[in-house]
Amino acid sequence: MDRFRLFFQHFQNSSESVMNGICLLLAAVTIKLYSSFDFNCPCLARYNTLYGLGLLLTPPLALFLCGLLVNRQSVVMVEEWCRPEGLRRKDSGIIWYMCSSVLQRALAAPMVWILLALLDGKCFVCAFSNSVDPEKFLDFANMTPSQVQLFLAKVPCKEDELVRDNPARKAVSRYLRCLSQAIGWSITLLLIVAAFLARCLRPCFDQTVLLQRRYWSNYVDLEQKLFDETCCEHARDFAHRCVLHFFASMQSELRARGLRRDLGEEPPEPLDDLDGGSGKAHLRAVCSQEQVDHLLSTWYSSKPPLDLAASPGFWGAGLSHRAPMVAPGTRLSQHTDV
Repeated sequence: MDRFRLFFQHFQNSSESVMNGICLLLAAVTIKLYSSFDFNCPCLARYNTLYGLGLLLTPPLALFLCGLLVNRQSVVMVEEWCRPEGLRRKDSGIIWYMCSSVLQRALAAPMVWILLALLDGKCFVCAFSNSVDPEKFLDFANMTPSQVQLFLAKVPCKEDELVRDNPARKAVSRYLRCLSQAIGWSITLLLIVAAFLARCLRPCFDQTVLLQRRYWSNYVDLEQKLFDETCCEHARDFAHRCVLHFFASMQSELRARGLRRDLGEEPPEPLDDLDGGSGKAHLRAVCSQEQVDHLLSTWYSSKPPLDLAASPGFWGAGLSHRAPMVAPGTRLSQHTDV
């Protein structure tokens, strides 16, 4: 039970594990969707190709977009690419690393659909039945071109009266199905070989750049998460203080108008005692709407440099004069950009 709890906590805390789990879930959903899908080719010369290629390519496109939507790192990558440079330079290598990671995960479910469709062969037979060369089959020697095209359009519909129990239909269908499976297995083998080579050849290259890009891509993601969490914490604390300030002012106003009897009442507690005084000086330094707007604008337009040894006033100037931007007792370590 303890091992399962540790594994679950690691899965929750690791963004990479979460994304891999989502990819596996999308792949499983893809297999379930394809197995439950009822394929019915129109068996019309004008629509067979559109219908077959549509079912072969449209669902993968939708799954690819879903993979991009559920991957939080795709949004972080776009924000990192579009943000103003400001005080922190942008590294194109980190953006490309994040882009490759996002694309690898987003392409998992579409590739599963395409491989299943090719190995099954129904979409391929429907899409390319009209493109078969009749000269490869002896059964079409006694047919006119119009009859051949009509017959080929009816190949995917084995229950049609025109092609039912016809050896020519079975031959064309078998030929296209074998070709589809050959393409599917070739793509599968190519992907496996590419993954094998990437896995084996990676240690042969310099690992320094890879480690740096992996570190800073994780840093960008975690930094945005922590900023959002800190903003939520500040919003909650700011709202709490505003509500307490409202009730304290109303209490003073009622007492001033004589609408409240204060017999035996104790004096009201200070505002800092009412809101807990939990050492949130770095949050309470921003105590007005203008300061909040300025802080958010500064964070977007000019993120602080990756050097914690710099003076706190360098990036917190102009926000407040009451408290520093860094909480007391916080240990600072020097980080440098790579």
